[in-house]
Amino acid sequence: MSRVDHVPSRRGLLLGAAGAGAGIAVGVAGRAGAAGVRGAPPVLLTEQASRRILVLDPGVGVWDPAADPGVVRWAFSPLGDARYRDVEPEVSWVYPSEAKVRRHRGRTYLLTAASYGFVGVVEWPGGRRHWATAIGPGDDLFNPHTVEILPDGNVAVACSTGARVRLYAASLGPRATRFTEVELKGAHGLHWDAGPRVLWAMGDDELVAFDVAGTTARPRLVRRSADPLPVAAPGKSAGGHDLFPVAGRPGRMWVTTSASVFQYEKSSRSFVQDFAGREQIVRKGVKCVGNDPRSGRVVTTVPESGLGETWWTTTVSVHRPESAYKLVNGGVYKARWWLPA
Repeated sequence: MSRVDHVPSRRGLLLGAAGAGAGIAVGVAGRAGAAGVRGAPPVLLTEQASRRILVLDPGVGVWDPAADPGVVRWAFSPLGDARYRDVEPEVSWVYPSEAKVRRHRGRTYLLTAASYGFVGVVEWPGGRRHWATAIGPGDDLFNPHTVEILPDGNVAVACSTGARVRLYAASLGPRATRFTEVELKGAHGLHWDAGPRVLWAMGDDELVAFDVAGTTARPRLVRRSADPLPVAAPGKSAGGHDLFPVAGRPGRMWVTTSASVFQYEKSSRSFVQDFAGREQIVRKGVKCVGNDPRSGRVVTTVPESGLGETWWTTTVSVHRPESAYKLVNGGVYKARWWLPA
């Protein structure tokens, strides 16, 4: 779901909200069913068909929430939740495009965004609004694609169609709207790096490190460095997509492009493919990638044909060893291990 894939159409407003629920729904764990992945963390999904963020039981291989609601460990949707009424989620919460779990000042948060403008930092498990806004409710001009929280509580947003990275002064309150922004063509990925204290941002063609200057109330983004992304052929755009830390290896980040999957080695500023499982992990169209540092398992998603949108899948691939989860009637975009630490 990018400028390479498709700009979301307004037909998304017709997506049924059946099963989306209002606000937070908490399920129970441990249902019997098809074999899942033993010892794995729960799986966090952006589930676009039902307009929900889901945390699912890793011990069940086929998730069918309609038949067995217990496979859902936790769910979020702002639809019908009075705490998010001002950001018009019935219009802005279309095609949820990101779900990350982060720890901030001793609490666990879901970081999420949707293509029609919703961006939020949601406290887990109660769903309290830490901060949220809508970037042009109902307007796909900006297409928020990912989000990141900084140590001071401010929140960065990558807008792929809008070709910009915004940094909101979210520390000012749950409805704060003040922001600064910089241009980045095809902005898709964000990651706050606590070591060098930089905000990494990835666009269509480059990986950029930004320093955060100014004050907490009036921040500024200053470009520190940039590296071109590997391209499949001369003259082609790399199509940078997902940027995520390699868990357990602070010197590396996962990078996906339209054509491949890499790890970025910060010390050498190089893109490498020397990681275990690369024969299965490296392929075209990977929308997300992340690893569990305890088991070494890697999770990815790749679109499959015949679904409601060209970027959807019902399959969450697991690597090292090879396995998969299936979501019945799903429209999955990204999947990540639920790793709050």
